Amino acid sequence: MSDSATFSQRVLARLLRPSTLAFFREGRASGVAWGELLHGYIYARWPYLYIGVATGRRKWAAVLLSPLLLLLLRHRPLKPGKTGRPGFADSYHGKALPLEEATRLVTVNRSVELRDLEQVIPYALARDIVLKNPERIALLDCPCRAMSENPCLPMDVCLIVGEPFASFILEHNPERSRAITPEEAVRILKEEDARGHVHHAFFKDAMLGRFYAICNCCSCCCGAMRAQAHGIPMLCSSGYLCRVDADACVGCGQCLKSCQFKALRVRDGVCAVNVKRCMGCGVCVGHCAKSALSLEPAPEKGAPLEIRKILENA
Repeated sequence: MSDSATFSQRVLARLLRPSTLAFFREGRASGVAWGELLHGYIYARWPYLYIGVATGRRKWAAVLLSPLLLLLLRHRPLKPGKTGRPGFADSYHGKALPLEEATRLVTVNRSVELRDLEQVIPYALARDIVLKNPERIALLDCPCRAMSENPCLPMDVCLIVGEPFASFILEHNPERSRAITPEEAVRILKEEDARGHVHHAFFKDAMLGRFYAICNCCSCCCGAMRAQAHGIPMLCSSGYLCRVDADACVGCGQCLKSCQFKALRVRDGVCAVNVKRCMGCGVCVGHCAKSALSLEPAPEKGAPLEIRKILENA
């Protein structure tokens, strides 16, 4: 290594926080381009401003950054076109998780390196699961809820899993985050499930092209769910579908209130599932007093993110 390179590294070490250095080192070791690393730094350093601009809730910032936004949209169009280029959703997306699989993802307790999970994460980019120190979890105030005028509560429901992401969030957003144990993460997942909120494992190209967080989403606040409703395919199915036991269903309609994707309705006194809308999140299953709903594998919807089975078969 040259003296100039050594000097540059010493200067960076003095100027940057430890978690920032760890993020850049991890990215460079993984072959991530400097432009994507800078994007990831901005995204994780100022998540509330970033999400506010992306969702249109920080109009003044969107106006100031409009030249940059137009450049990004030319590189990653919002909706897939005929050019064959990856769209915006390919670079930032979530996969629905039933509660059981979400809890397993925060209790892996071992390092994981799973690359190019195309069958599980059906996007052109950002489909790796690389967990380093997965017991290191940061609980972050949800940026989408924070940007909403009348947000769902509680605010602290986003789980940032593993390194270098958890330490980065904790060091740069100390007033809005705290370190928690895997056991606390499981409790939060269960509480959010009881509130009718959907668990999504999120992936982003600028976050080293891999899984980094589990968000507990509601359709009224979540930017990704709102984008999905407007035809931008940012979310993919869990790989399951809700099935109805017609003999057990009494047509009470309580499950409809818990479905964030409006995939359920009562028809002829029995709950019916809109197969196209159902994401297989399983929230409705836990809200059916008659146990008339269940999740069944749906190969046409893709493979489930069953972390233990994937690791066994790796």
